[in-house]
Amino acid sequence: MNRNRSTLRPLAPGIIMALLSIAFGFLLGGAFGAAEDSIKGHLRSSAEAVFETVYHGDPEKRDAVVSKSWSYMKRAHLHGGAIGAAALASIVLLGLFGSAGPLERISAMAFGGGALLYSAFWLAAGLTAPSIGSTGEAKEALGFLAIPGAGLCLLGIGGTLVSVVLQLVTAPAGSD
Repeated sequence: MNRNRSTLRPLAPGIIMALLSIAFGFLLGGAFGAAEDSIKGHLRSSAEAVFETVYHGDPEKRDAVVSKSWSYMKRAHLHGGAIGAAALASIVLLGLFGSAGPLERISAMAFGGGALLYSAFWLAAGLTAPSIGSTGEAKEALGFLAIPGAGLCLLGIGGTLVSVVLQLVTAPAGSD
């Protein structure tokens, strides 16, 4: 067990962020199960507060944005759990190689951090859209979360793939 701990310790920041992403997704799911009507009511009241000024009295537009906002919140739940789990599995795979160099440490932090950031983006977009009247505008306004989050995920999986290829394909036979 000490050997496993020592090989995973350099990857700990990525592991912790991946687990936080999974916990974020699970907690959102729990909140949705416990308080779905209240959450939807909050989205609706955010839209109602600006119904005349932003929606120009158009109930169809308001209802479409509120509905799509709820979908965005569900995306936050699903992305948190799924990307967090993929990040965790990739990071543990990196730890199996026995030594975590800079490529592995950076990949782990990028994937774990990206999973958490990207799922937080979807939650923020869902909560923001009703008050500004557009899911597209909410996504645009929150691009500072989405773009780095997605980029970090891609960097993390790319680095993991490079490390796997280097460790399993290009390493000389018998170098275990």
